[in-house]
Amino acid sequence: MSLEKFFNPDSVAVIGAAREKEKVGHTILANIINFGYKGKIYPINPKADSILGLGCYKSILDVPTDVDLVVIVIPSKYILATIDECGKKNVKGAIVISAGFKETGREGAELEKELVKKAKEYGIRILGPNVLGMINYSSRLNASFALGDPTDGEIAFMSQSGALITAILDWATTQKIPMSKYVSVGNKCDIAEKDLFEFWVEDPSCKVISAYIEGISDGRQFIDMASKVTKKKPIVAIKSGNTAAGAKAVSSHTGSLAGSNKAYDCALKQAGIMRARTIRNLFDYSTAFAYQPLPKGRNVVLITNAGGPGIMATDACEENRINLASIDAKTVEKLKEFLPAAASFRNPIDVLGDALADRYEKTLSTVIEDKNVDAIIVLLTPQSMTQIDETAKAIVNTIENSKRKIPVIACFMGGKGVKSGVDLLMHNRIPCYDIPEGAVATLKIMMDYTDWVNKKVEEIKKFDVDNKAVSKIFEECRKEKRFELGETEARKILEAYKIRIPQAVTAKDIAEAKEFTSKVGYPVVLKIDSPDILHKTDVGGIKVGIKDDTELEDGFNKIMESVKAKKPDARIKGISVQEMIMDKKETIIGINKDPQFGPMIMFGLGGIYVEVLKDVSFRIAPITESDAFEMIDEIKTVKLLKGARGEKPSDIESIVEILLKISQLVTDFPEIMEMDINPLFVKSQGLGSIAGDVRIRISE
Repeated sequence: MSLEKFFNPDSVAVIGAAREKEKVGHTILANIINFGYKGKIYPINPKADSILGLGCYKSILDVPTDVDLVVIVIPSKYILATIDECGKKNVKGAIVISAGFKETGREGAELEKELVKKAKEYGIRILGPNVLGMINYSSRLNASFALGDPTDGEIAFMSQSGALITAILDWATTQKIPMSKYVSVGNKCDIAEKDLFEFWVEDPSCKVISAYIEGISDGRQFIDMASKVTKKKPIVAIKSGNTAAGAKAVSSHTGSLAGSNKAYDCALKQAGIMRARTIRNLFDYSTAFAYQPLPKGRNVVLITNAGGPGIMATDACEENRINLASIDAKTVEKLKEFLPAAASFRNPIDVLGDALADRYEKTLSTVIEDKNVDAIIVLLTPQSMTQIDETAKAIVNTIENSKRKIPVIACFMGGKGVKSGVDLLMHNRIPCYDIPEGAVATLKIMMDYTDWVNKKVEEIKKFDVDNKAVSKIFEECRKEKRFELGETEARKILEAYKIRIPQAVTAKDIAEAKEFTSKVGYPVVLKIDSPDILHKTDVGGIKVGIKDDTELEDGFNKIMESVKAKKPDARIKGISVQEMIMDKKETIIGINKDPQFGPMIMFGLGGIYVEVLKDVSFRIAPITESDAFEMIDEIKTVKLLKGARGEKPSDIESIVEILLKISQLVTDFPEIMEMDINPLFVKSQGLGSIAGDVRIRISE
């Protein structure tokens, strides 16, 4: 069922409407009446004749007409019987305000399952349970127990915390945030992010979607759905429960299982959702999307009346990958016609501390027509001669009169002295911030969203691989109750997916090792081959750079001695003798399975220092080719791969291919819980990459 009757119902019943002012059932009924809802309102209370001037009904079944939406405010133990009555009445939507469900523990979770089951039988969509309610400005419906007078705007907000909505209602009024809808989703037993996002993307009264998220179920489905929505409308989200303590709090609050912060970073990025780190960021970004056009590029001009703020904004631009636009020579000549000789005519443009409103207006009207400029930030500090209100009006007039529509945002630094100017700008749909970093951060998010909208939709690349060979290996491991694969088995899996590996043999004795080296030559690497040893270095299980038969014999014996001393119970298949890959860079590809989103792929520089340096990037599988290239570009040490200080560039295309093959492997076989290729040896451009060591763990 569409959510149309939730947001635009012709009739609403409040089951549990109360006469006592201090009760939630009274507040909800009063809010529906007082906010100006034009449809029919039915209070349901078997012990009252009338409430707030409206006649009461003992049951929803007694209402003489159809009811589109019910708001349920009764103890949880009576909910199932009430849903039965709603089903008989052919009600299609229910907002379950009541608590006492999965957020309280096992018994509540069972009750919630029964609620979902019963509602599905009747075709009733459920919002909640354990919610504040919902508010829709366009239909004048306030079906919540929140205090405050909601404002009109274009931002639709959903939250897993009802209490947060009450705070934001008040904040939105004082900060002039253009809100239009508030929805508390609570336990999300039925209606969740997916449903709201898909409904709002087609809602003309909603220009921006914002969300407070504690946890997401069906993570892959969420990414696929949201990535389609964000191509049409921006979604800005804040995710809580990012620390170990926060994750515990989330579980007790809504019963949601919070995934790792890194997984959510990846998921939101791959879905095109702009992630905010604070509530203030959330509405800074959302307001800018609601008020201003999207930038077409990443070139900005800064206009300021003070050098310091201009420098601060410049620093923030560089940190956020925003370019200071190269101002056209003709624009500079026009600026010189009216700006003082001491002004700065380059970017940032300093109009000097004595600038009155007319100087700001002429500068802005000149720069806004420069086609090299994609966005403008106007900075103002309140000096004795500064005309606060007049400058704000000048900015408004210039934007209104310009034929060229690009985003212009302001930064009026100060408090009481600039408040009237800030209010004037916000009233005229020009976002205004109190520090340069806030303005730049918002512009960066808008530019990132433009990049996302313009990003070509890619198909997931598929390779011709031997799935049957991998399935057989996993089946054999499970039969033997081995869930950590040995080196020989792990190498066979890579071979099945056509990932290049070093020539190798598992030698049971020195004679077999020498037979192998006589064919491939030296140098070689020796590694213990045991399903019980994950980190070979820790037990002295690796020797590299073996140059001759003498070193081979010595290294072989020392590995065996060390391993038997440090891991006496380990099952040893032998020692893997491998060709040693020369002239290479060491990288790592890793897999960890996130409970919400599935396999998460990691890439970074490899070797023994990866856990120390933590120079890695992540994505949720399956990934596209551009995802793979982005992963490589995101690590700080990517310059080493691209060729630093005259070195030959590494074969980055081969890394991309292996990332895509590993993505396909873990998507084909969701039983893979962990996997590391460390190191992945990357040769010079055109010479490929080789998986040096691989570890795989599958589910039990």
